[in-house]
Amino acid sequence: MNYKEYFRGKKVTVMGLGLLGRGVGDVEFLAQIGASLIVTDLKKAEELAPSLERLKDFKDVIYVLGEHRLEDFRNRDFILKAAGVPLDSPYIAEARKNGIPIEMDASLFFKLAPKIISIGVTGTRGKTTTTFLIYEMLKRTGRRVFIAGNIKDTATLPLLEKIKEGDIVVAELDSWQLQGFGEAKISPHIAVFTTFMDDHLNYYKNDRQAYFADKANIFRYQTEKDFLVISPSVLPLIENPRAKVITVDPKKIKRWAIRVPGEHNRMNMACAFAVGKIFKITNEVMQPVLEKFEGVAGRLQFMKAVSGVQIFNDTTATTPDATIAALKALGTNPFGRAEKKIVLIMGGSDKGLDLKKLIEEIPAYCKAVIILSGSGSDKMRGTIHDSRITIREKETLKECIEEAMQLAKAGDIILFSPAFASFGMFKNEYDRGEQFVKLVESL
Repeated sequence: MNYKEYFRGKKVTVMGLGLLGRGVGDVEFLAQIGASLIVTDLKKAEELAPSLERLKDFKDVIYVLGEHRLEDFRNRDFILKAAGVPLDSPYIAEARKNGIPIEMDASLFFKLAPKIISIGVTGTRGKTTTTFLIYEMLKRTGRRVFIAGNIKDTATLPLLEKIKEGDIVVAELDSWQLQGFGEAKISPHIAVFTTFMDDHLNYYKNDRQAYFADKANIFRYQTEKDFLVISPSVLPLIENPRAKVITVDPKKIKRWAIRVPGEHNRMNMACAFAVGKIFKITNEVMQPVLEKFEGVAGRLQFMKAVSGVQIFNDTTATTPDATIAALKALGTNPFGRAEKKIVLIMGGSDKGLDLKKLIEEIPAYCKAVIILSGSGSDKMRGTIHDSRITIREKETLKECIEEAMQLAKAGDIILFSPAFASFGMFKNEYDRGEQFVKLVESL
Protein backbone atom coordinates (compact mmCIF):
# COMPACT_ATOMS: atom_id res chain seq x y z
CA MET A 1 0.00 0.00 0.00
CA ASN A 2 1.29 3.48 -0.91
CA TYR A 3 1.52 5.24 2.44
CA LYS A 4 1.24 8.73 0.90
CA GLU A 5 -2.09 7.88 -0.68
CA TYR A 6 -3.22 6.23 2.53
CA PHE A 7 -2.69 9.36 4.64
CA ARG A 8 -3.35 12.20 2.19
CA GLY A 9 -6.63 13.96 2.99
CA LYS A 10 -7.47 11.59 5.83
CA LYS A 11 -9.26 13.10 8.84
CA VAL A 12 -7.22 11.96 11.83
CA THR A 13 -7.55 12.60 15.54
CA VAL A 14 -4.20 12.16 17.28
CA MET A 15 -4.91 11.27 20.91
CA GLY A 16 -1.84 12.16 22.98
CA LEU A 17 0.91 14.54 21.83
CA GLY A 18 3.25 14.13 24.78
CA LEU A 19 6.79 15.31 25.40
CA LEU A 20 8.93 12.33 24.41
CA GLY A 21 9.16 13.29 20.75
CA ARG A 22 7.28 10.29 19.36
CA GLY A 23 3.87 11.95 19.14
CA VAL A 24 5.42 15.16 17.82
CA GLY A 25 7.27 13.30 15.07
CA ASP A 26 4.14 11.45 14.00
CA VAL A 27 2.07 14.68 13.91
CA GLU A 28 4.80 16.42 11.91
CA PHE A 29 4.89 13.54 9.43
CA LEU A 30 1.10 13.39 9.02
CA ALA A 31 0.80 17.17 8.62
CA GLN A 32 3.53 17.25 5.96
CA ILE A 33 1.88 14.47 4.00
CA GLY A 34 -1.49 16.22 3.90
CA ALA A 35 -3.63 14.65 6.62
CA SER A 36 -6.31 16.77 8.30
CA LEU A 37 -5.38 16.71 11.98
CA ILE A 38 -6.98 17.28 15.34
CA VAL A 39 -4.42 16.81 18.13
CA THR A 40 -5.87 16.34 21.61
CA ASP A 41 -4.04 15.92 24.92
CA LEU A 42 -5.03 16.19 28.58
CA LYS A 43 -1.90 18.23 29.23
CA LYS A 44 -2.28 21.99 28.84
CA ALA A 45 -0.46 24.13 26.29
CA GLU A 46 2.13 25.38 28.78
CA GLU A 47 3.02 21.80 29.73
CA LEU A 48 3.39 20.85 26.05
CA ALA A 49 5.34 23.98 25.08
CA PRO A 50 8.42 22.15 23.65
CA SER A 51 6.23 19.94 21.45
CA LEU A 52 4.06 22.83 20.27
CA GLU A 53 7.13 24.91 19.45
CA ARG A 54 8.38 22.21 17.10
CA LEU A 55 5.01 22.11 15.34
CA LYS A 56 4.45 25.88 15.11
CA ASP A 57 4.82 26.05 11.32
CA PHE A 58 1.84 23.74 10.71
CA LYS A 59 -0.99 26.25 10.76
CA ASP A 60 -3.82 23.89 9.82
CA VAL A 61 -3.47 21.55 12.81
CA ILE A 62 -6.30 21.94 15.32
CA TYR A 63 -5.25 21.56 18.96
CA VAL A 64 -7.60 20.58 21.78
CA LEU A 65 -5.49 20.73 24.95
CA GLY A 66 -6.26 20.25 28.62
CA GLU A 67 -9.23 18.07 27.69
CA HIS A 68 -10.67 15.55 25.23
CA ARG A 69 -13.99 16.18 23.44
CA LEU A 70 -16.34 13.47 22.26
CA GLU A 71 -16.98 15.32 18.99
CA ASP A 72 -13.31 14.85 18.02
CA PHE A 73 -13.93 11.10 17.98
CA ARG A 74 -16.74 11.26 15.42
CA ASN A 75 -16.60 11.70 11.65
CA ARG A 76 -12.89 10.85 11.47
CA ASP A 77 -11.11 8.35 9.24
CA PHE A 78 -9.11 6.94 12.13
CA ILE A 79 -7.85 7.69 15.63
CA LEU A 80 -4.09 7.54 16.27
CA LYS A 81 -3.91 6.52 19.93
CA ALA A 82 -0.77 7.21 21.94
CA ALA A 83 0.70 4.53 24.18
CA GLY A 84 -0.76 4.66 27.68
CA VAL A 85 -4.24 5.79 26.62
CA PRO A 86 -6.58 3.10 28.02
CA LEU A 87 -8.44 1.04 25.45
CA ASP A 88 -11.52 1.38 27.67
CA SER A 89 -11.35 5.18 27.44
CA PRO A 90 -14.83 6.67 26.83
CA TYR A 91 -13.36 8.56 23.88
CA ILE A 92 -12.05 5.38 22.29
CA ALA A 93 -15.48 3.86 22.99
CA GLU A 94 -17.09 6.81 21.18
CA ALA A 95 -14.88 6.22 18.15
CA ARG A 96 -15.73 2.51 18.11
CA LYS A 97 -19.45 3.32 18.42
CA ASN A 98 -19.07 5.40 15.27
CA GLY A 99 -17.15 2.69 13.41
CA ILE A 100 -13.84 4.58 13.44
CA PRO A 101 -10.66 2.45 13.42
CA ILE A 102 -8.20 2.80 16.32
CA GLU A 103 -4.56 2.81 15.21
CA MET A 104 -1.22 3.09 17.01
CA ASP A 105 1.98 4.34 15.42
CA ALA A 106 4.18 1.22 15.52
CA SER A 107 1.51 -1.24 14.39
CA LEU A 108 0.29 1.15 11.69
CA PHE A 109 3.86 1.50 10.46
CA PHE A 110 4.28 -2.26 10.11
CA LYS A 111 0.91 -2.55 8.33
CA LEU A 112 1.92 0.05 5.73
CA ALA A 113 5.61 -0.85 5.34
CA PRO A 114 6.88 -2.65 2.21
CA LYS A 115 8.24 -6.21 2.53
CA ILE A 116 10.72 -5.73 5.35
CA ILE A 117 12.07 -7.99 8.08
CA SER A 118 10.46 -6.94 11.35
CA ILE A 119 12.01 -7.61 14.75
CA GLY A 120 10.02 -6.74 17.86
CA VAL A 121 11.46 -6.72 21.38
CA THR A 122 9.34 -6.63 24.52
CA GLY A 123 9.74 -7.43 28.21
CA THR A 124 9.16 -5.70 31.52
CA ARG A 125 12.91 -5.11 31.71
CA GLY A 126 15.68 -5.40 29.15
CA LYS A 127 13.83 -4.47 26.00
CA THR A 128 15.71 -1.21 25.31
CA THR A 129 19.17 -2.70 25.85
CA THR A 130 18.30 -5.77 23.76
CA THR A 131 16.87 -3.61 20.97
CA PHE A 132 20.03 -1.52 20.73
CA LEU A 133 22.24 -4.62 20.86
CA ILE A 134 20.39 -6.25 17.96
CA TYR A 135 20.50 -2.99 16.00
CA GLU A 136 24.26 -2.60 16.52
CA MET A 137 24.97 -6.20 15.54
CA LEU A 138 22.95 -6.03 12.33
CA LYS A 139 24.49 -2.68 11.45
CA ARG A 140 27.94 -4.26 11.77
CA THR A 141 27.04 -6.74 9.03
CA GLY A 142 26.36 -3.92 6.55
CA ARG A 143 22.61 -4.49 6.35
CA ARG A 144 20.17 -1.58 6.08
CA VAL A 145 18.63 -1.55 9.55
CA PHE A 146 16.46 0.95 11.41
CA ILE A 147 15.40 1.29 15.04
CA ALA A 148 11.81 2.14 16.00
CA GLY A 149 9.08 1.85 18.62
CA ASN A 150 9.40 2.90 22.24
CA ILE A 151 12.57 4.96 21.74
CA LYS A 152 12.83 8.49 23.12
CA ASP A 153 12.82 11.21 20.42
CA THR A 154 12.13 8.61 17.70
CA ALA A 155 8.75 8.60 15.94
CA THR A 156 7.92 5.45 14.00
CA LEU A 157 5.62 6.57 11.19
CA PRO A 158 8.21 8.89 9.56
CA LEU A 159 10.37 5.82 8.87
CA LEU A 160 7.94 5.05 6.02
CA GLU A 161 9.82 7.73 4.07
CA LYS A 162 13.17 5.93 4.49
CA ILE A 163 12.66 2.20 4.37
CA LYS A 164 12.85 0.00 1.29
CA GLU A 165 11.88 -3.56 0.56
CA GLY A 166 14.28 -5.96 2.27
CA ASP A 167 15.30 -3.56 5.06
CA ILE A 168 15.28 -4.62 8.71
CA VAL A 169 13.41 -2.70 11.41
CA VAL A 170 14.11 -3.43 15.08
CA ALA A 171 11.31 -2.10 17.29
CA GLU A 172 11.18 -1.85 21.05
CA LEU A 173 7.54 -2.49 21.95
CA ASP A 174 5.94 -1.90 25.33
CA SER A 175 2.65 -3.46 26.38
CA TRP A 176 0.71 -0.39 25.31
CA GLN A 177 2.15 -0.32 21.81
CA LEU A 178 1.44 -4.02 21.53
CA GLN A 179 -2.24 -3.23 22.04
CA GLY A 180 -2.04 -1.81 18.53
CA PHE A 181 -0.60 -5.09 17.23
CA GLY A 182 -3.51 -6.89 18.86
CA GLU A 183 -5.97 -4.52 17.18
CA ALA A 184 -4.26 -5.07 13.82
CA LYS A 185 -3.78 -8.82 14.42
CA ILE A 186 -0.14 -8.73 13.42
CA SER A 187 3.14 -9.77 15.05
CA PRO A 188 6.76 -9.20 13.97
CA HIS A 189 8.67 -11.87 12.05
CA ILE A 190 11.11 -12.21 14.94
CA ALA A 191 9.69 -11.65 18.43
CA VAL A 192 11.97 -11.29 21.45
CA PHE A 193 10.47 -11.58 24.95
CA THR A 194 13.08 -10.75 27.61
CA THR A 195 11.31 -10.75 30.98
CA PHE A 196 7.88 -10.61 32.57
CA MET A 197 7.49 -8.98 36.00
CA ASP A 198 4.87 -6.91 37.78
CA ASP A 199 4.56 -3.41 36.34
CA HIS A 200 1.87 -0.94 35.23
CA LEU A 201 -0.62 -2.69 37.53
CA ASN A 202 -2.25 0.66 38.27
CA TYR A 203 -3.04 0.93 34.54
CA TYR A 204 -4.14 -2.71 34.32
CA LYS A 205 -6.24 -2.47 37.51
CA ASN A 206 -4.12 -5.12 39.27
CA ASP A 207 -4.88 -7.64 36.52
CA ARG A 208 -1.52 -9.30 35.76
CA GLN A 209 -3.11 -11.46 33.07
CA ALA A 210 -4.35 -8.40 31.21
CA TYR A 211 -0.80 -7.02 31.25
CA PHE A 212 0.58 -10.30 29.92
CA ALA A 213 -2.17 -10.51 27.28
CA ASP A 214 -1.01 -7.21 25.76
CA LYS A 215 2.63 -8.36 25.86
CA ALA A 216 1.67 -11.65 24.19
CA ASN A 217 0.56 -9.83 21.04
CA ILE A 218 4.23 -9.82 20.09
CA PHE A 219 3.95 -13.53 19.17
CA ARG A 220 0.20 -14.22 19.05
CA TYR A 221 -0.14 -13.69 15.28
CA GLN A 222 3.16 -15.20 14.17
CA THR A 223 3.25 -18.09 11.69
CA GLU A 224 5.37 -21.24 11.38
CA LYS A 225 7.87 -19.22 9.32
CA ASP A 226 8.54 -16.80 12.21
CA PHE A 227 10.77 -16.96 15.30
CA LEU A 228 10.07 -16.43 19.01
CA VAL A 229 13.23 -15.74 21.03
CA ILE A 230 12.43 -16.11 24.69
CA SER A 231 14.21 -16.11 28.04
CA PRO A 232 13.87 -19.22 30.25
CA SER A 233 11.90 -17.23 32.87
CA VAL A 234 9.15 -16.36 30.36
CA LEU A 235 8.99 -19.74 28.61
CA PRO A 236 6.55 -21.34 31.11
CA LEU A 237 4.04 -18.56 30.43
CA ILE A 238 3.85 -19.21 26.70
CA GLU A 239 1.03 -21.38 25.36
CA ASN A 240 0.71 -22.78 21.85
CA PRO A 241 3.19 -20.58 19.97
CA ARG A 242 3.10 -21.12 16.21
CA ALA A 243 6.55 -19.72 15.54
CA LYS A 244 9.81 -21.59 15.99
CA VAL A 245 10.76 -21.10 19.68
CA ILE A 246 14.38 -20.35 20.56
CA THR A 247 15.11 -20.43 24.29
CA VAL A 248 17.91 -18.06 25.24
CA ASP A 249 21.04 -19.59 26.79
CA PRO A 250 23.49 -17.14 28.47
CA LYS A 251 26.09 -19.94 28.70
CA LYS A 252 26.77 -19.48 25.00
CA ILE A 253 28.47 -16.15 25.76
CA LYS A 254 29.77 -17.15 29.19
CA ARG A 255 33.43 -16.46 28.41
CA TRP A 256 32.82 -13.14 26.67
CA ALA A 257 34.08 -10.02 28.48
CA ILE A 258 30.80 -8.11 28.85
CA ARG A 259 31.21 -4.50 30.07
CA VAL A 260 27.71 -3.71 31.28
CA PRO A 261 27.17 -5.10 34.80
CA GLY A 262 24.60 -7.61 35.98
CA GLU A 263 23.28 -11.06 35.15
CA HIS A 264 20.18 -9.44 33.68
CA ASN A 265 22.35 -7.66 31.11
CA ARG A 266 24.09 -10.94 30.25
CA MET A 267 20.61 -12.32 29.54
CA ASN A 268 19.92 -9.30 27.30
CA MET A 269 23.17 -10.04 25.47
CA ALA A 270 22.12 -13.67 25.08
CA CYS A 271 18.78 -12.56 23.56
CA ALA A 272 20.64 -10.46 21.00
CA PHE A 273 23.05 -13.33 20.36
CA ALA A 274 20.09 -15.65 19.61
CA VAL A 275 18.71 -13.16 17.08
CA GLY A 276 22.16 -12.89 15.50
CA LYS A 277 22.18 -16.67 15.00
CA ILE A 278 18.85 -16.46 13.14
CA PHE A 279 20.63 -14.15 10.68
CA LYS A 280 23.63 -16.51 10.63
CA ILE A 281 25.94 -13.81 12.00
CA THR A 282 29.21 -15.36 13.13
CA ASN A 283 30.60 -15.19 16.65
CA GLU A 284 33.56 -13.27 15.25
CA VAL A 285 31.20 -10.46 14.26
CA MET A 286 28.93 -10.57 17.33
CA GLN A 287 31.52 -10.87 20.08
CA PRO A 288 33.23 -7.48 19.63
CA VAL A 289 29.85 -5.74 19.34
CA LEU A 290 28.58 -7.25 22.59
CA GLU A 291 31.86 -6.81 24.44
CA LYS A 292 32.25 -3.14 23.50
CA PHE A 293 28.64 -2.22 24.26
CA GLU A 294 28.56 0.24 27.18
CA GLY A 295 24.83 0.31 27.81
CA VAL A 296 21.99 2.74 27.18
CA ALA A 297 21.56 6.09 28.91
CA GLY A 298 19.59 5.85 32.14
CA ARG A 299 20.02 2.08 32.48
CA LEU A 300 22.81 1.37 34.98
CA GLN A 301 24.70 4.13 33.20
CA PHE A 302 28.10 4.83 34.72
CA MET A 303 28.41 8.59 35.12
CA LYS A 304 31.77 9.34 36.75
CA ALA A 305 33.94 8.68 39.80
CA VAL A 306 34.34 11.42 42.40
CA SER A 307 36.97 10.91 45.12
CA GLY A 308 36.87 7.19 44.50
CA VAL A 309 33.05 6.99 44.58
CA GLN A 310 31.41 5.59 41.44
CA ILE A 311 28.08 7.15 40.44
CA PHE A 312 25.43 5.33 38.35
CA ASN A 313 22.24 6.63 36.73
CA ASP A 314 19.45 4.01 36.61
CA THR A 315 16.48 6.38 36.24
CA THR A 316 14.51 3.90 34.09
CA ALA A 317 14.26 1.56 37.08
CA THR A 318 10.62 2.38 37.76
CA THR A 319 9.79 -0.89 39.57
CA PRO A 320 11.12 -2.64 42.69
CA ASP A 321 12.32 -5.58 40.54
CA ALA A 322 14.40 -3.22 38.40
CA THR A 323 16.08 -1.71 41.45
CA ILE A 324 16.77 -5.17 42.88
CA ALA A 325 18.50 -6.09 39.60
CA ALA A 326 20.64 -2.94 39.85
CA LEU A 327 21.59 -3.67 43.48
CA LYS A 328 22.67 -7.20 42.56
CA ALA A 329 24.57 -6.01 39.49
CA LEU A 330 26.64 -3.43 41.35
CA GLY A 331 26.70 -4.83 44.86
CA THR A 332 27.90 -8.38 44.23
CA ASN A 333 31.62 -9.14 44.40
CA PRO A 334 33.46 -11.47 41.96
CA PHE A 335 32.82 -14.38 44.32
CA GLY A 336 29.06 -13.89 44.14
CA ARG A 337 28.68 -12.42 47.62
CA ALA A 338 26.77 -9.23 48.43
CA GLU A 339 28.72 -6.22 49.71
CA LYS A 340 27.25 -3.32 51.70
CA LYS A 341 28.82 -0.54 49.63
CA ILE A 342 25.88 1.14 47.87
CA VAL A 343 24.35 4.48 48.78
CA LEU A 344 20.94 4.13 47.13
CA ILE A 345 18.92 7.15 46.01
CA MET A 346 15.34 6.05 45.39
CA GLY A 347 11.72 7.22 45.54
CA GLY A 348 8.96 8.64 43.40
CA SER A 349 5.30 8.04 42.53
CA ASP A 350 3.51 4.88 43.59
CA LYS A 351 2.57 2.33 40.89
CA GLY A 352 0.81 -0.02 43.27
CA LEU A 353 3.59 -2.65 43.18
CA ASP A 354 4.69 -4.92 46.03
CA LEU A 355 7.77 -3.55 47.84
CA LYS A 356 8.40 -6.57 50.06
CA LYS A 357 11.26 -8.13 48.02
CA LEU A 358 13.04 -4.81 47.61
CA ILE A 359 12.82 -4.07 51.34
CA GLU A 360 14.28 -7.52 52.04
CA GLU A 361 17.19 -7.07 49.57
CA ILE A 362 18.27 -3.54 50.52
CA PRO A 363 20.12 -4.52 53.75
CA ALA A 364 22.41 -6.92 51.86
CA TYR A 365 23.71 -4.29 49.44
CA CYS A 366 23.19 -0.83 50.93
CA LYS A 367 25.04 1.12 53.61
CA ALA A 368 22.62 4.03 53.18
CA VAL A 369 19.30 4.81 51.53
CA ILE A 370 18.24 8.33 50.60
CA ILE A 371 14.55 8.62 49.79
CA LEU A 372 13.30 11.31 47.41
CA SER A 373 9.81 12.52 48.27
CA GLY A 374 6.78 11.12 46.47
CA SER A 375 3.63 9.02 46.98
CA GLY A 376 5.60 5.80 46.59
CA SER A 377 8.33 7.04 48.88
CA ASP A 378 5.75 7.44 51.64
CA LYS A 379 5.23 3.66 51.53
CA MET A 380 8.95 3.14 52.19
CA ARG A 381 8.96 5.16 55.39
CA GLY A 382 9.78 3.01 58.43
CA THR A 383 10.10 -0.25 56.45
CA ILE A 384 13.88 -0.77 56.73
CA HIS A 385 14.74 -1.99 60.22
CA ASP A 386 18.48 -2.64 59.90
CA SER A 387 20.28 -0.32 62.32
CA ARG A 388 23.46 -0.52 60.21
CA ILE A 389 21.76 1.33 57.33
CA THR A 390 21.59 5.12 57.37
CA ILE A 391 18.16 6.35 56.20
CA ARG A 392 17.60 9.92 55.01
CA GLU A 393 14.61 11.64 53.38
CA LYS A 394 15.08 14.62 51.07
CA GLU A 395 12.77 16.91 49.12
CA THR A 396 14.89 17.47 46.00
CA LEU A 397 17.22 15.44 43.82
CA LYS A 398 19.99 17.97 44.46
CA GLU A 399 19.69 17.40 48.20
CA CYS A 400 19.76 13.64 47.67
CA ILE A 401 23.02 13.82 45.72
CA GLU A 402 24.62 16.15 48.25
CA GLU A 403 23.67 13.81 51.09
CA ALA A 404 24.91 10.77 49.14
CA MET A 405 28.30 12.41 48.61
CA GLN A 406 28.53 13.05 52.35
CA LEU A 407 27.76 9.42 53.21
CA ALA A 408 29.83 7.68 50.52
CA LYS A 409 33.51 6.87 50.97
CA ALA A 410 36.17 5.84 48.46
CA GLY A 411 35.25 2.41 47.07
CA ASP A 412 31.51 2.98 47.55
CA ILE A 413 28.85 3.34 44.87
CA ILE A 414 26.11 5.95 44.59
CA LEU A 415 23.21 4.37 42.71
CA PHE A 416 20.22 6.39 41.53
CA SER A 417 17.64 3.64 40.98
CA PRO A 418 14.22 5.04 41.96
CA ALA A 419 12.02 1.88 41.99
CA PHE A 420 9.02 4.18 41.41
CA ALA A 421 7.53 6.25 38.59
CA SER A 422 8.60 9.84 37.94
CA PHE A 423 5.21 11.58 37.88
CA GLY A 424 4.80 14.75 39.89
CA MET A 425 8.27 16.16 40.38
CA PHE A 426 9.45 15.36 36.83
CA LYS A 427 7.94 15.37 33.35
CA ASN A 428 8.89 11.71 32.87
CA GLU A 429 11.66 9.25 33.75
CA TYR A 430 13.94 10.72 31.06
CA ASP A 431 13.57 14.21 32.48
CA ARG A 432 14.37 12.77 35.90
CA GLY A 433 17.51 11.14 34.51
CA GLU A 434 18.60 14.26 32.65
CA GLN A 435 18.30 16.33 35.83
CA PHE A 436 20.36 13.73 37.70
CA VAL A 437 23.04 13.78 34.99
CA LYS A 438 23.30 17.58 35.11
CA LEU A 439 23.65 17.58 38.88
CA VAL A 440 26.32 14.87 38.81
CA GLU A 441 28.25 16.62 36.02
CA SER A 442 28.49 19.71 38.25
CA LEU A 443 30.21 17.79 41.07
